[in-house]
Amino acid sequence: MEGDAQVNSAQANSEIRGRAAHCLLIQDCDEKIAGLRSLFRDCNAGRTVLNRTVRLPDIVTPGRPERPRLLRAGKMPRRGFGTEEGRAIMMHAIAHIEFNAINLALDAVQRFPNMPEAYYSDWLQVAHEEAYHFELIRAHLRHLGGDYGDYDAHGGLWEMCEKTAHDVLIRMALVPRVLEARGLDVTPGIQQKLAQAGDDNAVSILDIILHDEIGHVEIGNRWFRYCCEQRDVDPIATFTGLLAEYYPKGLMGPFNMVAREQAGFTRQEMDILSPCITKDTKRAKESNKG
Repeated sequence: MEGDAQVNSAQANSEIRGRAAHCLLIQDCDEKIAGLRSLFRDCNAGRTVLNRTVRLPDIVTPGRPERPRLLRAGKMPRRGFGTEEGRAIMMHAIAHIEFNAINLALDAVQRFPNMPEAYYSDWLQVAHEEAYHFELIRAHLRHLGGDYGDYDAHGGLWEMCEKTAHDVLIRMALVPRVLEARGLDVTPGIQQKLAQAGDDNAVSILDIILHDEIGHVEIGNRWFRYCCEQRDVDPIATFTGLLAEYYPKGLMGPFNMVAREQAGFTRQEMDILSPCITKDTKRAKESNKG
């Protein structure tokens, strides 16, 4: 009996999805990243096993440090780029996005059973790259005199994770293809403002992140289409229906069509965004008139 218990314990310590769940629950940033990297190394070295069929206990709240304090997105102050503190606040906001992206990718690994093995390796790779992004941004934030947790952040990033926890197809449709794709849209504008402020280091860091995020969105596109194919549903109609349900006011532009195409969005999918672009242009003109 004791030998069986030791074997079962060894299997639990080497099982990919269980270890991803353990990493997801770790609160300390450095410990979370260390656990993730250990899992990633063990997977690459063949020291892990994958149980694709087990349904793990639901994780409602991921591990995160006590700070930053979370506010509603509408309560967040506007961020300027003209001062070092303003750039530090912006870097802090991006660090918060990247930290949440680690948790989002880990959740994609641990939450959904019965996906192909490549699905789990893809999202573990994403989690590993998001951890790298977080550390890049955090290092620059420290260079600016701050650290992660020094400023308030908004808590909306995990909300879509909760709303899509029941269905891997919906998760793939709305987290990488909407939330992460939004990063492709806004990053060039942020880079332009940082360059104008003379922060070339931050611009270079965002170049790295933008390149990797194109790959992350491509992974989301690929697995969304896989899920649609498995269920024999049309990807365009399904995506359009989900946007109408979860984003009834439409998506906000502008849209980085070049990066989205590189990430695997089809021309039809990008045409869906065209009415959103028209609405945004109209809003901007009306705002300028006011």
